[in-house]
Amino acid sequence: MVRSKVIAIDGPAAAGKSTIAQKVAQMLGYVYIDTGAMYRAVTLKALNQNIDVEDEETIAKMLQDTSIRLTNDKKVFLDGEDVTDAIRQPIVSQNVSAVSAHKFVRDELKRRQIEYAKTDNVVMDGRDIGTNVLPDADYKIFMTASVEVRAQRRYDENLRRNIPCDLETLKQEIQTRDELDSTRKHSPLIKAEDAIVVDTSDLTIDEVIDAIINIVKGGEK
Repeated sequence: MVRSKVIAIDGPAAAGKSTIAQKVAQMLGYVYIDTGAMYRAVTLKALNQNIDVEDEETIAKMLQDTSIRLTNDKKVFLDGEDVTDAIRQPIVSQNVSAVSAHKFVRDELKRRQIEYAKTDNVVMDGRDIGTNVLPDADYKIFMTASVEVRAQRRYDENLRRNIPCDLETLKQEIQTRDELDSTRKHSPLIKAEDAIVVDTSDLTIDEVIDAIINIVKGGEK
């Protein structure tokens, strides 16, 4: 039996991981798994049910009856409902770090993510894919960019989605998210020792894709 190939792409908020990962998956014929969208979906459901995002026990119970389905064209379905745009609302962005910090949430979503990787060649992006979820990934990429560049990208993305926002506020939110993600107790955001860093600050989307494809092609036996 041939083992599935896995490309893990990690990095901080708004580094462009999902956009790049999806396009790399398309070019290679792999399945794209947006783990950040999974955490956002859980956060959205908790908010919709008026659950305190710090209440791990209640969120854990909620998650047991929660269905999250991802499609290769970046659609996200929560309990059968398309929430692709809803999970990008500012209120979700402001609360997803708190939900992501809960050990049960991370363990359960990790279990689901590992199952995805068992059956297909996948490109999976997130915060801890190469260090925790799939530490034996064939290729590990750590994407980063300056806070200013990441804030501008998120601002432009929100405008395309007709989501009102303020650039300075986004910059502050991203800095806060960086701090929360990198200092949380369970599976913090850190670069895997064997990951290749790709700084996207001054690169176009196509240039980043080319860099990652070259890393994969160069590592193929």
